[in-house]
Parts: sequence; structure tokens; C-alpha cells
Amino acid sequence: MIGIEPALLLSAAAFWPLALAMLCVLPKLGPRMITALPLAPLPALAAAIYAPSGTEFGLPWLLLDGGIRLDDTRAVFLGGAAILWTLAGLYAARYLQNDQRAAGFALFWNLVLAGNVGVFIAADAATFYVSFALVSLMAYPLVIHDRKPASLRAGAVYIVLAVIGEVALFAAFLMGSAAAGGSILIADIRDTLAGPGTDPLILWLLIAGLGIKAGLMPLHIWLPVAHPAAPVPASAVLSGAIVKAGIFGLLAFLPWGTTWPISGTTLALMGFAGLFIAALLGAAQSNPKTVLAYSTVSQMGLIMGVCGVALATGLPAAALLPILALYALHHGLTKGALFLGVGMASVWLRNSRPFFLLLMGALALSLAGLPLTAGALAKAAVKGPAGEIGAALIGFSALTSGLVLARLMFTLPSATPDKNPPPAMMFAFLALVIAALSAPFVVYGQILGTDPDPTADLAKKIVEAWPLGLAVILAAAAAAVGMQAPRMPEGDLLEPLRRTALLAMAAFHAMSDTKASSDISTETDDAPPALTNIERIQAAFADRAATAVAFALISGGLFFALI
Repeated sequence: MIGIEPALLLSAAAFWPLALAMLCVLPKLGPRMITALPLAPLPALAAAIYAPSGTEFGLPWLLLDGGIRLDDTRAVFLGGAAILWTLAGLYAARYLQNDQRAAGFALFWNLVLAGNVGVFIAADAATFYVSFALVSLMAYPLVIHDRKPASLRAGAVYIVLAVIGEVALFAAFLMGSAAAGGSILIADIRDTLAGPGTDPLILWLLIAGLGIKAGLMPLHIWLPVAHPAAPVPASAVLSGAIVKAGIFGLLAFLPWGTTWPISGTTLALMGFAGLFIAALLGAAQSNPKTVLAYSTVSQMGLIMGVCGVALATGLPAAALLPILALYALHHGLTKGALFLGVGMASVWLRNSRPFFLLLMGALALSLAGLPLTAGALAKAAVKGPAGEIGAALIGFSALTSGLVLARLMFTLPSATPDKNPPPAMMFAFLALVIAALSAPFVVYGQILGTDPDPTADLAKKIVEAWPLGLAVILAAAAAAVGMQAPRMPEGDLLEPLRRTALLAMAAFHAMSDTKASSDISTETDDAPPALTNIERIQAAFADRAATAVAFALISGGLFFALI
């Protein structure tokens, strides 16, 4: 045990990045703060390792008498995020060394980190909400860092959905706190949700507000556009750590141990649908960062599908939270390493390119659940709370996961001649690869209480891994015959939604212009403006995708109005 009180160490985990963020605004010191990024998560890492479970620290002078605490599940999320933020920060310090906006990047990086840490240690809804808002809103400048048109478009999508999520979450906390007799403690709100007569609206506001951050389909559309737009190290923490803020929120607030058959089944259907659909959409992308973004949506769909099954069956928290924390740890570290690897692909030494591809392949196969890997260990554990059908779906999902990750390998950029990887970036990537492939084995016993045995029933596991083998065969066959993957736009639903918005605007203008045109003299040969807008409406309806989205929105509105 280090010579610092655990409570003080826990508070330093969140306040230290805020202190570094304040230094970033100093004119002379700000540009140099990019080199301090690896130092910002170190108190969080120390707290996750050394602070005992049950550590609490009250903050009576801040945020409505809130506080922070640490338990076993929180420690796993905090430790995994701290490792990723540390190594991604080391990568970013070299990656953005000569960037003109380095000071601004360091400022918002530290603010998002402080929020990310705060989410994992918040003991009350007020602290959680402020921390979650830091994560959501302060990540916007990271997404639009290069100020390119595509980044600004991605940022617009991101911030709109972030604000919608914040509003839903705020409403859920107000209603939950009122139902809990005015208490803002997370435990009290969760216990109230578990009681009889709870309004399901509170539950679904929580799922919507947190599900947007976690990439729950169809609320996922910010991920496939934000991840490619952000710089590589920011993409790594967006996918590996920031998305986990939404997952952790669901684990912290949902009423485990009570049966919610309709809500749980609905969440399970949404999650498992995202598990497969997102992977297939990712396999149709040409940008490796977009491929990884869809893979994240897919993997988070798996977690939320299991959460839905647990809600529907009344599974207690003790049987669910440690397992999902282990799975989230593996995904966060592995996906972070894959994003850093995408950034390393073009600068890796040509003569050692096979070694680099071997590392990326090992990460991809682990994420897909190849037997004897950390990913197989995590997936085997998560099949338990998923139930019989859920376990079968998770096993079969190795096919789509394998296809999307094979697509990643084919979209990696080629090595640039006469370029050598900077040592700091190479070290960060290699260290994160090692952490991703080994951390689940190291912490498995501490989390689940039993020692891992990846060789148990190995023959059975190999047979059950046939979907992954089929994915490898299909990918190899496609490469051999030169088959091209289909093309899908980033953000999938964004284009139909955009066309639907144009349809609504054209309809509005058509109605207003029709009234105005009735007052225009019929002597003129010019077509009234209404005709132009009516033609736009006809053209929009010719787009079946836009029509389908409009029909879905209208039907959904009528459905919720009726219930």
C-alpha cells in the first residue's frame, strides 16, 4: 500500500486531470502540456490498484452533498480506463507534438479524462451527471480537432446526440430522485427502481440517455462518424473508455434482481440486433477507423443484450456486474490497441510489417473470441448470464465479428517509404497490445473468484468456434477471387434521416407557399414556389429509405402517443 490515504487517492484521480487542464490555458505553458498527457491518469490507475473496495470520500461542500466511492466493479472500469488513457496519452504526446492546436487538445483531453474517471467513482446522481456531461460535451472539440468539413459534420452529429442524451439523463435523475424521496445517491435511486409501482419511463430515459453514449442501436449513429474524424489517440479513448461511461451507467443504475420482462426483452432484442447488424455494416466500410467504430457498436450491443436478458429474468447484480466488467475491460484495451495500430500502420518499418500484422491479427482474433485468448475467456464468462438463447447468439456472432475484423485487416494503410515509427508511439502501442492480451487473465481470479482455465474443454471450445473459422474461410476466399466488399455510407441512418428532414422542410414550405401563391396573379407564366417544393416532396418520396424512416418516425410517435 502506498503512503496515501485511499480516499485522498480516489479524489486525486478526478481532480488531478482538472488541475492539468487549468495549466493548459496558460499561454506559455499550454502548448507544452501535450507532453504531460501520460501523467494525467496515473492517480486513477493507482487508486484502482491500491485503494481497497469500499473506499468512500464525502464531498459535503460540492454538488449537493455528493461523494465518490470505489468497489470491485468500479475498480475494473477505472483501472482499464486508466491504462488506456495513459498509453493513448503517451501516443498523443508524440502524435500531436507539432500540432498547432496541441494546447487545446490537451485541455479538452484532460477535461474528458476527469469526467470519465468521475463517472466510474461517482456515488450520487449529481456527481455522475456532471462527470457524464464533461465526458459528453468536452469530447466535441476532440472530434472536430482538425476542423475539416467531415470532422465538423461528425461533430454536429455527435453534439446533437450528446445533448439529447444529457436531457434524457437529467429527466431520469430528477424523476428517480423524486421517487427515492429526494435522495440523489445512486444506490437509493436504483433501489427505488427495483420497488413496486416504478414508472417504466424512468428506466427508459436512463436506457436512452446512457445508451446513446454506449452506442445502442439505433442511437449509435454518432460513433461511425465521430471515430474516423477524431485524431487516432482520441479515437482510441472514445471507443475504449468513453463508450464505457454509458455501459457503466447502465450497470450502476438499472434495478438488477427485479424482473422487467417487457423492458428487459426489448433491450435484449435491441442489443443483440446491434451485435449482428453493426458488424455487417462495418464489413461494408473502407475506412479502418469506421470499421472499428462499427465493431464497437457490435460489441456494446452484446453487453446491452446481456443486460436485457438479466433485466427480463431478474438476475442479481452479483451474477452479472463482475462478468460484464471483465468483458468491458477486454474490449476497451483491445479496441484501444487496434485504433493505435491503425495509426501505426503507415509508419511501421516495412521489413517488420509481418510482425505488425501478426500483432493486429492477434488482437482481432482475441476480440472475436478465438479459443485460448483473453477474448475467449471473457466471452465464455458472459455467456452464463446471457441465457441459453443469448449464449447461442453470442457464439454465432463470432462469424460477423470475424468478418468485420477481417475487413479491418484488408483496409489497413500500407507502409510509407522512408518512415520510421516514433519510439514513444511504438512503445504505447506494444504496451497496450500486451495489456489487452493479458489483463483479463491477470484479473480474472480477483473479479470472478476462480482461477482461469482456458484449456478446460478445449476440444469442445474449438468445435464451438466454427463460426469464427467460417469467417476466416470466407474472408480468405473473397480475397483470393478479388471480391470487393459492398459500400455503405458512414453513419448508415444519417443519410435517410437527412433526406427525411429535407422532406419535412419541403412539405412545410410547400404548404406555406401554396397559400401565398393563391394571392399571386394568374397572369404570370412563372411557376409558383409551391410547385418547386411539391416537386421536392415527390423526389424525396422516390427515395425509399427516406420514406421508410419517415414512416417509422410517424408510426413510433403514434405508438407512444397511444400508450
